Amino acid sequence: MLIEKIKNRQSNIIVYGITPPKHSTDIEKVAEISAKQVTRLKDLDLDGLVLYDIQDEASRTLVERPFPFMATLDAFDYAQNYLTELPIAKIIYRAAGKYTEAELTEFLTQTDLSQHATVFVGAASKGQAVTLSMQQAYELKNNVNPDLLIGGVTIPERHQNKGDEHIRVFDKIKQGCDFFVSQGVYDVNASKNFLSDYYYYGQAHNIPLAPILFTLTPCGSPKTLEFMKWLGISIPKWLENELIHSQDILQQSVDYSEQAYLELKAFADAKNIPIGCNIESVATRKVEIDASIELLRRIKSHS
Repeated sequence: MLIEKIKNRQSNIIVYGITPPKHSTDIEKVAEISAKQVTRLKDLDLDGLVLYDIQDEASRTLVERPFPFMATLDAFDYAQNYLTELPIAKIIYRAAGKYTEAELTEFLTQTDLSQHATVFVGAASKGQAVTLSMQQAYELKNNVNPDLLIGGVTIPERHQNKGDEHIRVFDKIKQGCDFFVSQGVYDVNASKNFLSDYYYYGQAHNIPLAPILFTLTPCGSPKTLEFMKWLGISIPKWLENELIHSQDILQQSVDYSEQAYLELKAFADAKNIPIGCNIESVATRKVEIDASIELLRRIKSHS
């Protein structure tokens, strides 16, 4: 269903994003974690599941990471070995720069076109050492498995400063990207500015628009808020104040995320811009994961 919806440039695609367990996790614990994830998600009628590929982003900022970086299990292996009971398409992220050509080729040849899509992620900063550039990764994918659906990352907040995020997206479309997943959205105006330029540039150049999946991330504590800001998620000062001073920061963030998406959806629907939603929890606390599921149910009720 996910693959066809992306190919048909449909709106209202809804996926859920998870990070595989830490690499150091015992096998028994991995099985326990995956079983809980399958139980949590199997009856939610999702279009797909996103599995992130975490890389150390210490070179991106001088600010200390609020939580220590810990490597995770390979996203594709985790999906193949532990999530087969979740019968939905999987979007496998690949931080392209940390793989050799042989490693990325092996991944590309193993994917099932009917069950998998991928998203290539670039280096965290210009100073980060990489084995493959994004250009090389795209070329490799187009040579090895040209029919595999591939997505790109978009950061609407970057549009505020540089004004060219829509051009970045269209450049990635030229490279073969079929859809895009945004960074976590807390600044609705930034996302609307991006969508507006995306729409009118596509109109002016007669380029069909690829679906944009906006990521929604509940925030359950000041510590999570600090981590989200470290990740680069832009949170307007007024909203940060409202969250910090709220009697229930988690519920406040869920309410805001729902309203933010409805505002984006109304704006996009009026112009027939295909958008959807990727819901995640950046925190591992059960209460925040449960809140992300609540948000998912709310978003689905509007689709």
